[in-house]
Amino acid sequence: MAEIYEKMVKEAMMAQKADVETIKKNRGKEFKIKDTKAYLDVVQDMEAVDNQSEAVINLHKNSVKAHYEILDSLTDTIRPEDDPFVEHYQTPVVLEILREEDSEFEKSLEAFIDAIGKAEALIGREAIRRYGGFYGPTCVVDFALMPGSTSNVVNRILAGTDIPEMHKQAILAAKSWGMNTSYGIGEVFANELENGATAAEAAQKEIEMVKYIYEEPVEAQAKLMDDLGHESFDVREYMSRYKSQMEGTVRAAMDDGVHYGNILTVPAYCVGDISHHIAQSTYNMCKDDVVMAIIEATTEVMDSTLNSAVGSFKSEYDVLSLATGSSACAVEYILELDGFNAIGVVDLLTKRFHNYVQLYPTRGAAAELHNSDFMDMIYRGWIHLDKTRRMLNGSEGPLEPMVGDYRVDLSPIHENEVIMNPQRYTYPACAITVRFSALMRLADYPCLLTSEPVTATLMTNIIALHKESAASPARTCKNCAAAALVDFRHNHCQWREAV
Repeated sequence: MAEIYEKMVKEAMMAQKADVETIKKNRGKEFKIKDTKAYLDVVQDMEAVDNQSEAVINLHKNSVKAHYEILDSLTDTIRPEDDPFVEHYQTPVVLEILREEDSEFEKSLEAFIDAIGKAEALIGREAIRRYGGFYGPTCVVDFALMPGSTSNVVNRILAGTDIPEMHKQAILAAKSWGMNTSYGIGEVFANELENGATAAEAAQKEIEMVKYIYEEPVEAQAKLMDDLGHESFDVREYMSRYKSQMEGTVRAAMDDGVHYGNILTVPAYCVGDISHHIAQSTYNMCKDDVVMAIIEATTEVMDSTLNSAVGSFKSEYDVLSLATGSSACAVEYILELDGFNAIGVVDLLTKRFHNYVQLYPTRGAAAELHNSDFMDMIYRGWIHLDKTRRMLNGSEGPLEPMVGDYRVDLSPIHENEVIMNPQRYTYPACAITVRFSALMRLADYPCLLTSEPVTATLMTNIIALHKESAASPARTCKNCAAAALVDFRHNHCQWREAV
């Protein structure tokens, strides 16, 4: 397995660095689709080794290739308002391919759609709770099953639906790491209610929308984009071409025995770097030197830590845990350089969320999604750093937190000239909030800190080793920061009840 671990680290860090180096070179400039070719190139170098499924690796590689080629043929750039949705056009297409190829799966999907129509009490309750901010800050599109997420609601409906377990898992995966349309639970309800509908009428409209994204996923996604005023390219043409290019890859994965849940997720979570992470919005955000430096330093912490541990990994899951754990430590450490920590920030952002609900009752369903990701990340980092600080006590020496059995190397932060010289970016005598303020920008967009390209690459490698088991959503407690520190919502989670 040593060869696989080394390959996983290499492929993941190449993906991350392709993003970071491209952004560093182009920040402040006008984004072009062709800027993303560096990411395409490193993905095309991915390969299956030992007993990894080549069909799984191809779902990743071919989806990125199709995504790049189609976008490049339809437009030369994408405006910031449209870029978050570029990773939402793949799962609807794959879902339709699976339905066409497998009549039994089609029957299961129809049974699930029927069950949605009978879940009025559940959907109405969850839509009301989301509207009122009952659960606190949450991820409406969650990679696990946290309260307030669409996957949480889907799981509750599936639990009582009489269809094969594998089909349940596939349908659940399609609204987790798979992104079957851009729709998030409760959005129609909130808008209908604020526009004068009764709660019962709004709940019925919500049910119709949730059914629609499974009845006609491709057209539902296109209609959602129409309603949002998408301008950058023809989304229907994109999905039509994507289907043509990916049908063979999907069929090959089916023939190889890849779990449908994995077929639905792998092609979606890997494409976001093209025109979302490498995009105009990122170029704009990273004009700030401190924001750019934080992304760079966090990348170097991951790289150094993973490569130092590569000969010691005991399982493929250790690689993923250390990648995300080391970046969490890095970001929390930078936060602590300005005298803040996760405890204070989670309190701040959670209180702000409840104010935000009152100010904006029709807020987008995903408004606080990345705030939640950011809080979870720094809270995880704080747990590791707090333990290390206690053990270091009054001793001298660098802080070297442990993630499991592996040491995290934080030295790249101290070697970063920008991060260690905040006085150059504000009134020099009062430079005590520079790094914190940059992190608050990243709290809305932590994708290269958590890091999504790293996680996507590692997950594909892991799924390629376990193709027959649905990898998404994560059937584990996320240790949500808001739930652990501020709000009481653990009893509303579904991780132990996941289908």
